Amino acid sequence: MYIYYNELMEIKKVIPSGYCKGVVNAIRLAKDTRKNNPDDRIYVLGMLVHNSYVSKELADMGIITLDDSVKSKSELLDEIDEGIIIFTAHGISDQIKQKVIDKGLRYVDASCVDVLKTQAVIRQHLDQGYDVIYFGKKNHPEAEAVISISDKIHLITDEKDLYELNLDNDRIFLTNQTTMSYLELNDLMKLAREKFPKIVIQEEICNATSSRQEAITKLEDCDLLYVVGDVRSNNTNKLVDIGKKHGIKKVLLLQNSQDIRDEDLVGAKTVYVTAGASTPPNLINEVMDLLRSKA
Repeated sequence: MYIYYNELMEIKKVIPSGYCKGVVNAIRLAKDTRKNNPDDRIYVLGMLVHNSYVSKELADMGIITLDDSVKSKSELLDEIDEGIIIFTAHGISDQIKQKVIDKGLRYVDASCVDVLKTQAVIRQHLDQGYDVIYFGKKNHPEAEAVISISDKIHLITDEKDLYELNLDNDRIFLTNQTTMSYLELNDLMKLAREKFPKIVIQEEICNATSSRQEAITKLEDCDLLYVVGDVRSNNTNKLVDIGKKHGIKKVLLLQNSQDIRDEDLVGAKTVYVTAGASTPPNLINEVMDLLRSKA
């Protein structure tokens, strides 16, 4: 059934949204690797970026994504004896990198520079005798790479984890996964200062994440916010969370334009569209085009 929409309904794109520099760089490296090695088997150890459409595009180029909900990265590597391994934008552990080297495989490191910067800051504080509290998402590849560095790194996912964390060390450092919510981080930092008065804190949310989140908090008169991205993308999910906490009447996650339902648009006069940092531009454009056709 076709539903008639108010002809005054406005469709607006949130700026900034979509690809960040880390994602652009990772995709470029993957494509260059295929171009420069046309006859080699090429694998990505995990999803290059958290978007299934990007993985499909790479598959069409003959680049195989090694991603398994049961097998670890180490176990996946056990099945590879030749070719080139691409490390994802989320960073990689020292142990996995060494295993690739020991197996005699070539590798391309597509780790985001912001992720590498956070790892460097953490290593610096470990060398200075700190225990590190790391705010991140459990089982996320960026967090997995970080906590593999040392048993002095303690992953927390929420305030409850922080409440329950007991450390004997007086030297405590808190930082975070680059794609977390700055609102959640602010709350955690306040709690951390109460629990550990001498704590040293360095906020490491990347500029791409923070700028996209802050743009949502500046929206006015928004009846409906569409967030385009993959359900596995942490930064995409955090945009949904930020929109809801900002008080936007309706916030919906779309993987593509086919997820748009007519009933969700009924009564909406101002509709905004944003997207996660790993969402391809064509998916955003398709959503915008379809919404404009309905306005």
